[in-house]
This record gives sequence, C-alpha cells and structure tokens, in this order.
Amino acid sequence: MSITRARFAELVGLAEPQISLLSHRVEDMGDYTIEHLRFRLGEEEVRGILTRPSREGGRHPAILYGHSHGGGYAIGARELLDGREYLLDPLGPVFARAGYVTLCIDMPIFGQRASVSESFAAKALLWHGKSLFGQMLSDHAAALTYLAGRDDVDASRIGAFGISMGCALSYWLAALDPRIAAVAHLCCFADFRTMIELGAHDGHGIYLTVPGLLKETDCGGIAALVAPRPQLVCIGEADNLTPPEAVARAWSELAPAYAKNPEMLEKISEPDVGHRETPRIREAVLAFFGRHLAATT
Repeated sequence: MSITRARFAELVGLAEPQISLLSHRVEDMGDYTIEHLRFRLGEEEVRGILTRPSREGGRHPAILYGHSHGGGYAIGARELLDGREYLLDPLGPVFARAGYVTLCIDMPIFGQRASVSESFAAKALLWHGKSLFGQMLSDHAAALTYLAGRDDVDASRIGAFGISMGCALSYWLAALDPRIAAVAHLCCFADFRTMIELGAHDGHGIYLTVPGLLKETDCGGIAALVAPRPQLVCIGEADNLTPPEAVARAWSELAPAYAKNPEMLEKISEPDVGHRETPRIREAVLAFFGRHLAATT
C-alpha cells in the first residue's frame, strides 16, 4: 500500500518542537569525545548524549541514533555509551572512532524522561487520536535539526541508525524527513498486518500503536518512502518481532520502490538469529555508512 509523505506525517501527527541547547559538558576519552547535552525541547528539558571524533576542524558525517526499548526505561540515551544486551558493544565510541558525530536523545518515558509509564503516556494520547510514537518521531526530528545545525557536521551526510524501537524510529523518520541521507535499521522491519494474523503483534509495546495506520499503509510502504536514498535492512530470522512471513510481505512492498536503484537497497537476514546484533550485521552497518556517508577512519 502506497502513501504520500505528507499523509504519513498527518497520520503519525508529526509536529517537530522547537529545540535549543541549554548546556553541554565535554568529556575527553582520548581517541574520541563525549558531549553531555541538555536541550529545551518544547516545554521540556531533555538529555542528549553525543559522541564525536577527537580531531577538531572541518565538518564530519553524522548519525542520528534512535535508542531501543527492551523494557529498559531507565536507560534511554545512555545506550549510546553503555550498550544493551542485544548489541555487541556500545556504538557511540565505535561510530566516533570511524569519523561520525553521533547524537542520541532520551525519548519520552525513557532515561531522564521516565516519569510516567508507557501505558499512562500512550493511553492519554490515544484518547486524543494521537500516538506516543508520533511524539517520539517529532522529538527525534528536533534532534535531527540540532545535529544538522552543528558547525562540525556536514548536514548533507547525516544517517540514521537504530535497533528494535530505534529501528522503527530511524526508518520512519527517514521516510518522513529527506534530510536523512541514508538509514540502517535492525530487528524491527515486519508487516504489522501479518504480525496480527500470526498473533505476534503483542510483542510490540503500546507506544507503537498509531490510530488508523493500517487502513492506509504498513511498514513496507513506510520504508518505501525512503527511496531512492540508501537503506540497509537487518533482521534475525528467529526474531519474534521479525517473523519471516511478515518480513517477506513488507519487503514485497518496499523492493519495487528501488526498482530503478536496486543497489541502494540492501538486506542482511541472519538464519537462526533472534533479536540481536551480530558481527556480520555490525560489519554491514559500518560498511554501509562508509559507502554512503563517506566517513574517514
């Protein structure tokens, strides 16, 4: 099912809030640098964590990092530095050493914004015909605006990355926002209609429920809005959130969008692998961004 970018933005309720930097603290790690940031995001103060190469001068390619869910409400943006059990190791230092400026902010109900439960926040929004994921995407777009405006970032070379919830954040925002030049996403690309048919949809949190979405599109159609920009899809074939039948249906709706540029669409499908990153996926992600964002090492 095809959908326009404007209609998709309307469905998710995209409303990017104003963002301004309140404070930052620099931590020198030797071969890379961490910036601990605080933003005014709409009416809230929001934490951001940024990693960057230690060398000064010039404009670097950048990555907008969407953190995952995994029930780790207290973690949020710290994932960039601390990693998660389904990542090989934290990616903030890895991306910085490879030449990227990488930013992650706390999503609503996560990290330092974990003042209410997911159920509490999502239900209040759903009653108004809105979604928690729409709020997350709006905040993620604001983080992109900050990242693109930094003096050390080449705004024409910004990629998006995430695993699990961060996967959906990354390719959904790439579908909505052409400022994202390339997107690599892990472990959450699957057709929701098929997930419901299989009884597998309840593995997702209520945050991802967008009223009326499936009347007009699904994940394949959303990802198709990224075309012809480069896109890397990574899945585990034993992952409950990416059952093969649901991936196949989503892929069948995505692939035609790249018919004229098939080299811009890639997929890594790991047999007998669950909801986690693998060495092959890590290698593919770094190679993908290296090709399309031209980072230096």
